[in-house]
Amino acid sequence: MNVARLAAVDAAQAARVLSEVREAALAGRRARVPPRPVIEQSWGRMLRSGVDPEHDFRSGLLPADEVRRRREESPLRHVLPVLREGLLSVADVARHIMVVADAEGRVLWREGSRPVLRKADGLGFELGADWREDVVGTNGVGTPMVVRRPVQVFAGEHFVRSQTSWTCAGAPITDPRDGRLIGVVDVSGPLETMHPATLAWVDSVAKLAEARLRELHLVRLERLRAVAAPVLARLAGWALAVDGDGWVAAVTGMPYVRRVTLPKSLSPGDRWLPSLGPCAVEPLAGGWLLRANGEPPATTAAAKVVLDFARPGRRTLTVESAAGSWSRQLSPRHAELLFLLTENPSGRGAADLAEDLFGDPTRTVTVRAEMSRIRRYLGQLLRHRPYRLSEETEVEVLLPRDLRNLLPQSTAPAVARRRPAARDHGPARS
Repeated sequence: MNVARLAAVDAAQAARVLSEVREAALAGRRARVPPRPVIEQSWGRMLRSGVDPEHDFRSGLLPADEVRRRREESPLRHVLPVLREGLLSVADVARHIMVVADAEGRVLWREGSRPVLRKADGLGFELGADWREDVVGTNGVGTPMVVRRPVQVFAGEHFVRSQTSWTCAGAPITDPRDGRLIGVVDVSGPLETMHPATLAWVDSVAKLAEARLRELHLVRLERLRAVAAPVLARLAGWALAVDGDGWVAAVTGMPYVRRVTLPKSLSPGDRWLPSLGPCAVEPLAGGWLLRANGEPPATTAAAKVVLDFARPGRRTLTVESAAGSWSRQLSPRHAELLFLLTENPSGRGAADLAEDLFGDPTRTVTVRAEMSRIRRYLGQLLRHRPYRLSEETEVEVLLPRDLRNLLPQSTAPAVARRRPAARDHGPARS
């Protein structure tokens, strides 16, 4: 069933059909029309996590000063003009609202049709509200966060009954530098106001926002490069100018690298940095100057690597060492690859990983390209021939309580084979 087309032709009929599908699914019966796969999978997560489909749950709203703080710190603030220009001019006329939530599902901005905003208040779709999927059920903010792709949720496709008069289309916004999820933009309104092209429209604007973030990043690096150039020209030995996240603007005395790993907090002085070894750290306008106190180490020792897959939609890598710790959110593909390496600590070749990921051992080019990208931030912690995590490194993997929720967006055969092994009811570790 093409839900979008049916809703555009006959919204009332679409609502009835989707209501029948929802009631049948919740009762464990076979519906005459099956739910769409993305919705069926989301409902399965809700049933396993205990979300009540008949009574909505609303966590406390964030205080106004906390909403203000998150707005000021969120990179989404830089792309609000893009989102407003692309969505609001149509949304207001078409009786929609635009909602922008951060990576934790908290609503930070909400604009558009005033009557629809009042209806949203009745649903708890307010500033500071928590719209993660495991809190309020299948919806256009929380579900795209989990599956990491655009999703439209029509009427009865919402898991919680109170939301079934509502229809929304949401798209994730990621940091183009590293694939980290930074938020979701959503367009919502009554079912009869939605158009079959709404999802493509929202996704296109989200991609424009990501392009704007990429442009701003390059502008900041260029500005830092201009500041650092005369400083680097006077130095002997190796040195780098990096921004606050470790992205490299310029180097001297060494091959160019794209990014270096910095600890969570960095201050001037002599420091040992995980990817560089001993160096002097000095502030620059817009970043840091890192100067050699010795030769960059050939290997990087680390005490521990933690891969956290315990919550659907969050895939986090943390490296802890004597020099401090750092974390990054993993893209779906990098999460799959690192999980597979932890399942095979003695190592996997490119053909083995291609078989694990795609069921096709010939797709080694894709695997090698992704492993090269992982090596940019893991450095010598990732070995090759075969690919494996360093034998000197302690590795901990945090898994979901129910392994059916392990990397839910993954279709990799090796990950799918691991899911039915769920037995524990507490936080799983390996």
